[in-house]
Amino acid sequence: MKTAPLPLEELLGPGSADKRLEVLRAIAQTGSISQAARSTGVSYKAGWQAVETLSNLAGVPLVEKLVGGAGGGGARLTAEGQQLLRAADLMRSAHKQVLARLHRGKAAWSAGTVAAVGLRTSLRNQLPCKVQAISVSRGRVRVSLALADGQLLGSRITRESLQLLGLRVGMPVLALCKATAVTVAPHIVAMGQVNVLKGVVARLAAGKVSQEVSVQLAPGLRLVGFADADAGLKSRQRAMAALEESAVVIGLAA
Repeated sequence: MKTAPLPLEELLGPGSADKRLEVLRAIAQTGSISQAARSTGVSYKAGWQAVETLSNLAGVPLVEKLVGGAGGGGARLTAEGQQLLRAADLMRSAHKQVLARLHRGKAAWSAGTVAAVGLRTSLRNQLPCKVQAISVSRGRVRVSLALADGQLLGSRITRESLQLLGLRVGMPVLALCKATAVTVAPHIVAMGQVNVLKGVVARLAAGKVSQEVSVQLAPGLRLVGFADADAGLKSRQRAMAALEESAVVIGLAA
């Protein structure tokens, strides 16, 4: 049966510098998911996560298991998996050429600038920041992110996600979250694993039950959330925004 074309733009993104693709390439070279995971510096579980995520995006299996034989089985790429790697090579080459042209123009391109043209998502809040600290406890990872105004935002992710993203201190990333995950009020007391950010109300959209609020954290940096209709918020008023650390998604712009 003929398969549909792979959605390469969605799979590879703007830069195609993706640990998941490294795992896929290593599987092609070693014929083993476990060996591919070791050679790319991720756990076996993270290796499988990389394969499953890319296969879900492609809509077709990218890796197939081999059973039996002298080597006791293994894994190999399907035709679609091989096609994806060829496309990745072409896109990486084109990406380098575009970056070279941009750098020759002597302009400073931040993670946020690149994301503005390279990232499409339903998540309303996309905040450029830098990784300030990474802590691992009992298999769980907490990443501390520093916003442009110095405020900190915590994010809870898995160890596998940490490995596949290749996060390190000082790396520019994007903090993403749904507007519906953000609660805005005149004053909020921080509790447990909840981020609380301070800012000024920049925009209000009234509603019967709740109102959408845009909170300016710093010049050019806003966070959108919702407040109770009777919260009494007014434009230019100081306010706080709360969101759980588990609701903060970390993304790479390129």
